[in-house]
Amino acid sequence: MTEQTIPTIQIKDAPQYVGQTVKIGAWLRNKRGSGKMAFLQLRDGTAFFQAVVAKADVSEELFETAKELKQESSMYVTGVINQDERSKFGYEMKVSDIQVIGESHDYPITPKEHGTEFLFDERHLYLRHIKPFATLKIRNTLIAATYEFFNNEGFIKLDAPLLTGSAPEGTTELFETDYFGQDAYLSQTGQLYAEAGAMAFSKVFTFGPAFRAEKSKTRRHLTEFWMIEPEMAFFDQEASLELQERYVAFLIEKVLERNEQELDLLGRDKDLLKSYTQLPFPRVSYDDAIKLLQDNDFDVEWGVDFGSPEETFLANHFSKPVFIMNFPKAIKAFYMKRHPECEDVVVSADLLAPEGYGEIIGGSERDTDYDYLKQRIEEEGQSLEDYNWYLDLRKFGSVPHSGFGLGLERMVTFVTGEEHIREAIPFPRMTHRLRP
Repeated sequence: MTEQTIPTIQIKDAPQYVGQTVKIGAWLRNKRGSGKMAFLQLRDGTAFFQAVVAKADVSEELFETAKELKQESSMYVTGVINQDERSKFGYEMKVSDIQVIGESHDYPITPKEHGTEFLFDERHLYLRHIKPFATLKIRNTLIAATYEFFNNEGFIKLDAPLLTGSAPEGTTELFETDYFGQDAYLSQTGQLYAEAGAMAFSKVFTFGPAFRAEKSKTRRHLTEFWMIEPEMAFFDQEASLELQERYVAFLIEKVLERNEQELDLLGRDKDLLKSYTQLPFPRVSYDDAIKLLQDNDFDVEWGVDFGSPEETFLANHFSKPVFIMNFPKAIKAFYMKRHPECEDVVVSADLLAPEGYGEIIGGSERDTDYDYLKQRIEEEGQSLEDYNWYLDLRKFGSVPHSGFGLGLERMVTFVTGEEHIREAIPFPRMTHRLRP
């Protein structure tokens, strides 16, 4: 076989070439060996596997090249693909040639234990390693599946601006910037713009970054994160909840279908994940949730928002994602619809994930009363001038509509089983981290 006829493939495609000579561009993760064998642990961005260099089968020069390779050197390796059930990845290559492309010296992330802060200081390099590789491949599946789901459901993708002149969530914890002499803020949410889109296209979703200047250091919080925010005209709360649970189940099903190897690399229980696709999800009123917590020795009173311990208990109690419905108005955003039977409650729902992952979706039916929303904006201390365009949506053919927001990174941590949300995004931004 000549050099020209040897196919160049990716590691992920190795099973299709068993018994054939192929060429792969790869990096060296690690190596081990003896006087007669060199075992090269390789990666190429699609998967991982092992290449074996036998001294008896190659030139002395080639064997020395293999022995001298340093961690993260890049190369082309040529050889025969063999199936090997003993291998962690199921396949390996018997090497006949190595062409070094780029040498690597003193790579900082050595094959030993490193502290979390060190790994995130070196995040630009740590992305190459197995744990972030698997996690971010699953993140990519969740993104692709999101577009697939909403396209199948007849939604239009709407792009909301990242610079705004107001605070949709009614908070002062904003990243502020000067916009040609005007105050502007990095967007907390695309929701209000999605409502405008729903009045034009019926069903829309936004998908983009959001920013919260909360000085929180919990394992669930980032200052920059990605949100998926659908908005649906002529949808009441019940229709929205049904869509939400189908969406979450669809995402999990696609990860189980497309990322079996990555889930195994992370040690995620696939049968447990599969159980989270069984619908419908339980639905519990806020009132009943408070009672359940009180009955289990939680010191909570009606009117408080739930923290991590309460959310963890509630979701674990049902052993699957659970909707907590109809929260007190005082702890929710101004745009949520008043409950028809209780002025102090809004028609809302949070979806809590089990295993300690907490809220992954927040949503509500939106209020359509112009005068009420105007009053609520004033009560929040916001400028009516900033919200005139939003109030217009209630003046010109308003209809019942609902929407929700799913935090991508929270969904990633839930599906992958990662403990901290910083693992769920390529370059996390937290209160103490702006680099790399």
